[in-house]
Amino acid sequence: MKFTSFVLLSLLGLGASFAADRKVKSASALTAAPNPPNTDFSAYAEKAPWVLSDAFLRAAAANGRENVSESKVAPYSLPGLFTFSDGRKVSTPAAWESARRAELIGIFRREVYGVPPVRPPTLAFHLLETDPHALNDQATLKRVAIRFQLGGETFEFHLSLFVPNRRTGKAPVFLLLNHRSTANTDTTRRIRSEFWPVEYAIGRGYAMAAINVADEVDPDEPKATTGIRAFYRRLHPKPEELTWATIAAWAWSGSRAVDYFETDPDIDVTRVAVIGHSRTGKTALWAAAQDTRFALACVNCAGEGGPALSRRNFGETLGMITTNFPHWFTPAYARYADRIASLPVDQHELVALVAPRGYHGADATEDLHADPRGSWLALVEASKVWAMQGRAATLADEMPLVNDLLMNGPIAYHIRKGGHALTTFDWKLHLDHADRLFRR
Repeated sequence: MKFTSFVLLSLLGLGASFAADRKVKSASALTAAPNPPNTDFSAYAEKAPWVLSDAFLRAAAANGRENVSESKVAPYSLPGLFTFSDGRKVSTPAAWESARRAELIGIFRREVYGVPPVRPPTLAFHLLETDPHALNDQATLKRVAIRFQLGGETFEFHLSLFVPNRRTGKAPVFLLLNHRSTANTDTTRRIRSEFWPVEYAIGRGYAMAAINVADEVDPDEPKATTGIRAFYRRLHPKPEELTWATIAAWAWSGSRAVDYFETDPDIDVTRVAVIGHSRTGKTALWAAAQDTRFALACVNCAGEGGPALSRRNFGETLGMITTNFPHWFTPAYARYADRIASLPVDQHELVALVAPRGYHGADATEDLHADPRGSWLALVEASKVWAMQGRAATLADEMPLVNDLLMNGPIAYHIRKGGHALTTFDWKLHLDHADRLFRR
């Protein structure tokens, strides 16, 4: 299908705030504050079309080497969602689910994220701490060690979990994959970050879980010598079969958290949402694409390598991301930087792998580096799979209003006023979606 450039129609120039996540080390910057996150959402009350001022666009163009002008987006053709690699067509939901879905996952593993190991047969869970009086008796805190053995050695990482005490039945849960400072997921709650607003979500009836993926699962470093991938390289009998990169390793840990949720009597395993921001937004999407136990994927400001179309030369490109963050992807992905048209998949197909479950895309007006329109267009194309399955209508090209929540069956999308961040307002809209999806 052919696409040409789209001229943005809106005006919100609130100054440049391009992204704490654009450099490896700056991604660890603390987004925490000693006071509870602000739940006064009046600043987001105005809903209007997305327009950026000429001054903002000039400043954005001057501050980076990527294209931020829609007029410079070249036409491109997307791979067909409903066409197998051998040219056969997908004509039924059953064919999509039984064959096309598996084919796409295989291609994404081979060309983009790499092949991960299966669930370890020795996987075990150990409760390290429990506090039934957390948050002034509003929640129960559990700290869980997730462990397994390989070659006689043990690898361990941790899951933090708050479960609301005031509830009827089992609780739905949001799992945050946190690549930033561990202070953002402080279980003592001396530091409260809007990156993980536990008190707010508990008050709305949701359990809140987190894994510090860069700190404990796999380092966010190009040549990491520690972490789970190094552990497997050293001890797995056939390490060459595991081509997984860092994003795949972080996604793998999310699935192990779901393994734990299946053993916890307080958690409703039919209502598990995974959420991530920026690089872990890519991770949350890849986790949900593979693991159908995730009932909802919340993908926040994830851009290139996440939901944004790779073939759109806007914001961060495939060449940029594989040069700056080569460890996030299998080496095969970088080879498409100068021949993007030959990439056998694009990100609309990744988003479609979440169907027919819940998907929530989220972007920010000033985050041009992440190409919000490219993420929206991917969802527009992917919505055809939800439509084929009778779960949602096919979306139109026109983007939703700023600060508004578009709901279309299990699909949701919002673009928030501001820059590259995961804010409490984002959380509000993700929780609003979950309320409807989980029929709360």
